[in-house]
Amino acid sequence: MGEDKKMLVLVVDDQADFRELLSFWLQSKGYSVITAEHGKMAIERIKEKSPDIMFIDLRMPVMDGVEAIKAIREFNKELPIIIISSYIDDPRVKEAVSYGVSGEFFKGGDFKDGLSLLETVLRTHKKLKRA
Repeated sequence: MGEDKKMLVLVVDDQADFRELLSFWLQSKGYSVITAEHGKMAIERIKEKSPDIMFIDLRMPVMDGVEAIKAIREFNKELPIIIISSYIDDPRVKEAVSYGVSGEFFKGGDFKDGLSLLETVLRTHKKLKRA
């Protein structure tokens, strides 16, 4: 019954233009989207709405992506997280990965790559949950 419910994606980025563009694009592909401007807000959204997956930028004011992922993992170990990075060799990526992320999407990349990553992560995650 619940299979036709749209997947809820949380997009966390301090750059409004990118956040809106990614949100609009995901909605056009049939996903429901909620957004947050920084890590603290992302934590609130997760507790309120229980998204199915999250895209999170690493470099943000108030609470950056790495701090947010670390905090989220204290109360939610299951949420698939895809990190958004503007820098190919961002040293923060390694730190974020150590807290358990499902993939990495580069801001300069094609949204199609982000979508295929999202779909792969969701497919894999669903299999793990049902196993």
